Amino acid sequence: MVATPSPSTPDAIAVLSEPELLCWLRGLAGEAVRAVHPDSLLPGELPPPPAGRTVVVGAGKAAAAMAATLERAWLAHQPEAPLEGLVVTRYGHGIENREAPCQRIEVLEASHPMPDDLSEKAARRMLEAVALVGEDDLVIALISGGGSSLMSLPAPGVSLAEKQALNRELLRCGAPIREINTVRRHLSAIKGGRLAAAAHPAPVLTWVISDVPGDDPTLVASGPTLPDTTTPADALAILERYGIDIPAPVRHHLESAGRQAPVSDDPGFARDRARVLARAADALAAARAAAEASDVEVRVLGDDLEGEARELGRVQARLALSCQQELARPLLLLSGGETSVTVRGDGRGGRNVEYLLGLFETLHGASGIHALAIDTDGIDGSEDNAGALFGAGDRARADSLGLDPDAFLSRNDAYTFFQTLDRLIVTGPTRTNVNDLRAILILPRTP
Repeated sequence: MVATPSPSTPDAIAVLSEPELLCWLRGLAGEAVRAVHPDSLLPGELPPPPAGRTVVVGAGKAAAAMAATLERAWLAHQPEAPLEGLVVTRYGHGIENREAPCQRIEVLEASHPMPDDLSEKAARRMLEAVALVGEDDLVIALISGGGSSLMSLPAPGVSLAEKQALNRELLRCGAPIREINTVRRHLSAIKGGRLAAAAHPAPVLTWVISDVPGDDPTLVASGPTLPDTTTPADALAILERYGIDIPAPVRHHLESAGRQAPVSDDPGFARDRARVLARAADALAAARAAAEASDVEVRVLGDDLEGEARELGRVQARLALSCQQELARPLLLLSGGETSVTVRGDGRGGRNVEYLLGLFETLHGASGIHALAIDTDGIDGSEDNAGALFGAGDRARADSLGLDPDAFLSRNDAYTFFQTLDRLIVTGPTRTNVNDLRAILILPRTP
């Protein structure tokens, strides 16, 4: 048997068996995730301690790992300097900190993708923490994807139940994350720069792990420490465009004067700084380097692809078939970004398995094409898997089991499809989040 190549060992990919090729794809995904984990990012970013206190706040799927990494570096290099604070992450994503608990930064857990009462409590506690800082203190904000749900404090006059209902409807109709977060910001008492405004006159240093296409830091977790660039009218227009029933208190809030979030020319932001530490492009670059080390040609299709998940899968399937016509050596197509799913059925699955099933269906069992799609946070939608993968021989297996890809797509049941094929990828929480990673390995056609 030919040994499966490690990402750093060139080998003849084309002669590997299907299980070995799928193992190779999973290895690339592992390299990509490791490259954007906080352990690889934060130690070199440590700021000098201020004259006063340093207070840490944060929210997102990477928040626990970011807090743990920051605290380890802080205690190693400046242990006498004060450090305190709290962050909130998704249920189960704080396990890393319970195994090696933070000594100075408290880690809370709350619900994602729908906020719950603990999301509201976490937001209130953060506002209370930064309200006590002064001009000589420093606030460090650790922000990553998922923070919008995990740190959710409704604006005055708006209830958490109303925010939950609107969020649920936006998710069901397939609204892109940019639009969802616009609505969230203008129905919030903490997002859209409001957390930073509560901390001023203390300077706020924001570190971001980006999960949004384009990597605009104001969009990650709805930008709690960064000035807003949208308006309440924008949020109202989004809700109306999707035909969502708008509760009277929400409409009143969005139509009322004086509800604008802090903007960039607000003098309070003059001493603030922000930096994006990791993004989808970094994960793709790591996967590319690992593939090229195995003598595979790589084409990156973009790190910010959006749109309907299954349709992107179909488009990339046709591209893969077209590329295969002219190949002289193995080719890997990589892409990142965040697709959406319009829910029409009652099945199970997230956007990555739905993308992959659209790809699978369109390939019709073409030989020599293997693919993987995962969410880098380890959770695809609300299921227990990171995503899935398939090999060129899986169409024949699906047919033998009576699995009709189109039928599973019609009810949004891609999870069950790949579960039946035993092709789900289950990693558990990775404690980072730069959104989706998609990889299509295309082998030259054999004579």
